[in-house]
Amino acid sequence: MGGGYYGIAKLGLHAMTHSLARELARKNIRVNVVAPGPVDTDATKKQVPEEYVQFMLMTMPIQRLGTPDDIVGACLFLLSDEARWITGQILCVDGGQTMRP
Repeated sequence: MGGGYYGIAKLGLHAMTHSLARELARKNIRVNVVAPGPVDTDATKKQVPEEYVQFMLMTMPIQRLGTPDDIVGACLFLLSDEARWITGQILCVDGGQTMRP
């Protein structure tokens, strides 16, 4: 999302995830990333103007802010044996925010 330094940093994390996943797979170490969308936290309330939050929600398929529990569930799945054959993935837990129209 976006551009500039923020976007460059995100791309760097994606590349690092893929590189580490490939490198560490032979040691049976999985590397995945959870990329959360907008989450209802104190930080969000302090940093993001309410008008922007409402505009953003109108563009999202699931029109609500996520909760910390929404993110925890994804993390617990990736840490579980159910995800034992998943590596090198960026799991967007974002209410559909990053889907292409």
